Amino acid sequence: MQGGVPEPSLRSASLGPVCGRPVVDWRIFGGSGAPDQQWPWQASLQFHGKHICGAALIDNFWVISAAHCFQQSYDARDYLVLLGYHELHGAAPHGLQAAVHRLIIHKAFNKDHFLSNDLALLQLRRPVDFTPHILPICLPEPDTMLPIYATCWVTGWGKLTENDFLPRPSQLQEGRVSLLDRRVCKVFFQASDPQGPQYTIDEGVLCAGTMRDNKSICRGDSGGPLSCQLNDTWFLAGLSSWSLPCRSPVSPSVFTRLAHFSDWVLERQKENPPPPRSPQHKPASSHGPSSMGAVPGSGVHRARLLSQALPLLLPPLLLPPPLRVP
Repeated sequence: MQGGVPEPSLRSASLGPVCGRPVVDWRIFGGSGAPDQQWPWQASLQFHGKHICGAALIDNFWVISAAHCFQQSYDARDYLVLLGYHELHGAAPHGLQAAVHRLIIHKAFNKDHFLSNDLALLQLRRPVDFTPHILPICLPEPDTMLPIYATCWVTGWGKLTENDFLPRPSQLQEGRVSLLDRRVCKVFFQASDPQGPQYTIDEGVLCAGTMRDNKSICRGDSGGPLSCQLNDTWFLAGLSSWSLPCRSPVSPSVFTRLAHFSDWVLERQKENPPPPRSPQHKPASSHGPSSMGAVPGSGVHRARLLSQALPLLLPPLLLPPPLRVP
């Protein structure tokens, strides 16, 4: 314990000492381009070759993301995970494209209740080799309590504003945010209409943001990591889940709290041993993956959320106002 605040412990039994230790450990403040190798666990979730969400590498076989990213299809073959990428549409000499063997959605994921239990696991067909550009992030223990207003970082390839896509070559973006007390977050998202839908801010989520810099997560950032550092090790505090529209003035963003679900993650890993050996991962294309754009298909089931609330998927997974989210 330091300064009266319990130090969060890190769960790394299945990962070894390599988790949460990037080779490069410096960063640019506030919503700007991230340095290469700073976030080696950052992944891009691709649906039919197009970026739709972020994700995080937690083991050599496992990637984690938000459950609402998979409303187009529950077929693992429809998805691809990009690892080791810094620019989505530039050369990726250290990247790889990993096929998905199994998709596990949290069984209590509730689209109709403000994206509760919003997380999913992806088991890769083959283990990835760790490099300075591809490393896992550590998971917190279930009893981990983060200090209020601790500084953490959000990362992703999402939109810069409601109207502006990330310009090519789509460099990974980062932003420094502070964790917020859950009581403050509940007050912020308190619905003005008691008869209307109510936001749910419970022990399964945490809130983070920064009012001073007008930075927040935006569409396309769903499922990406909220990374917090303690004792020179980074761990996965949360997964980007939902927020209000990413325009000024910004509001706090809501994340799935991984400490609440770390036992669930380990149980699913134990239940699903590595798949039979398959061909090696596909190396990254010299031109990067397909460009961001429309995700094919229209049979997407939507759930009710307060009209101002947005998931963080890239269009066209959003319907016209009043907004509905997966």
